[in-house]
Amino acid sequence: MDALRIVTCVKQVPETTDVRVNPETNTLVREGVPSMVNPYDLYAVEEAIRIREKHGGKVTAISMGPPQAEQVLREAVSMGADDAILLTDPAFAGSDTWATALTLATAIRKLGFDLIICGKQAIDGDTAQVGPELAEFLDVPSVTFVSEVEELANECLKVRRMMEDGYQVVESSLPCLLTVVKEINEPRIPSLRGKLRAKSTDIKLWDSSLLSMDQSRVGLQGSPTRVIRIFTPAKKKNVKLFTGDPSDSVKSLLVHLKEKGII
Repeated sequence: MDALRIVTCVKQVPETTDVRVNPETNTLVREGVPSMVNPYDLYAVEEAIRIREKHGGKVTAISMGPPQAEQVLREAVSMGADDAILLTDPAFAGSDTWATALTLATAIRKLGFDLIICGKQAIDGDTAQVGPELAEFLDVPSVTFVSEVEELANECLKVRRMMEDGYQVVESSLPCLLTVVKEINEPRIPSLRGKLRAKSTDIKLWDSSLLSMDQSRVGLQGSPTRVIRIFTPAKKKNVKLFTGDPSDSVKSLLVHLKEKGII
């Protein structure tokens, strides 16, 4: 097998629950907001590095976001990623999952790859859509919720994917895309040498012109989904408590639900 080209996708997410929303676009305000690496992506970076340590090759971390997203790429480099690319352009702002996946796919196709590893989802959107959409744009197989890479040889790999009631063993040819869950590994703590290397690493900046992307297919205008309204659900104050013996409480609850026409 030739040297593996492994790409790991990393996202910058808000580090605070005090999320601000642009009132005109109804999208998250990311510039100037305290941020961190999406936690699930740390497991993706760790697995990419482990595969490289075992089979050789190169790990490239890639992210899309404002200039401050360099921070999360430097963290990936401090862990052991060999290279890092930031897709940054005002034209990318407001991208939904479809436009994000298209932009990432365009960059990764230009870069070249054998294996793409993503976290199962981002904690700011919780859609778990970008990974599978990215695989579709690149026309490669994808395996989601991977909890273990069992074997990698002869341009094929065997993995375990987590299921609700157990696990499923899946085999796939390369190139392919994996989304991983936190059970797959324990992300390493960057060493001092890794931190120093990350500090001096030249993060490559790619914009829409370098990717030769149609402006109508990126960012907010290229996103087929729109957030129409954002609101906080009203708090319901009408609460009924059932106390006492559990068996009696359950009976009382069932009677109450029937009276309300719920069951």
